[in-house]
Amino acid sequence: MPIVESQLDTQRASYDFTLLAGEPWLHPLKRGEVLRILDLEGNQAVDTLFYNSADPLERYSAQDTIREQGNLYLTAGSVLMSNLGNPMLTIVADTCGRHDTLGGACAAESNTVRYALEKRYMHNCRDSFLNVITHCDCGAHARLTKRDIVSNINFFMNVPVTPEGKLTFEDGISAPGKYVELRAHMDVSVLISNCPQLNNPCNGYNPTPVRLTIWEAS
Repeated sequence: MPIVESQLDTQRASYDFTLLAGEPWLHPLKRGEVLRILDLEGNQAVDTLFYNSADPLERYSAQDTIREQGNLYLTAGSVLMSNLGNPMLTIVADTCGRHDTLGGACAAESNTVRYALEKRYMHNCRDSFLNVITHCDCGAHARLTKRDIVSNINFFMNVPVTPEGKLTFEDGISAPGKYVELRAHMDVSVLISNCPQLNNPCNGYNPTPVRLTIWEAS
């Protein structure tokens, strides 16, 4: 879990936004730009997907990324691959050290199966994804539909794999002020659900805001 700190100055950022817990975010990131996702209060899970802005049929692929790097977890130096085998982004700084590729996004159905029938109504990441792409009418984002919601990255989330090959959702390994930075290799659309989950310890049962900062290409 290599720890690599950033050399970027927030005073020079071109974009800076605090995303509240449970809220979605859909935003363009141009080739060469750097996106920082900062865990403000610690142990927050940030469900994230990436799409080629010119052609959203090309998108982040968990399978290709895992195969290419030979590791289930993401950290500094990890290259996020597309379903067409192209590098989309590289993690250039990371003070958390490990990010999940397998846990997926919480949904009404998984809330019911994992927890209880009465949890079905609770706000979840899949609904957040669908809500923002349904109501966005800007550029390439307008072409996203629910079939484009694929296996996502869970930044800061701790999902160990047991020796038997099972997944467990454990207390987060992040802390206040931990961050991850990604440099884009192509123009991408970034889709985030700042996880609202209250039923497992991924965020300490307490969803909190994250800070999203972008720097222009150097």
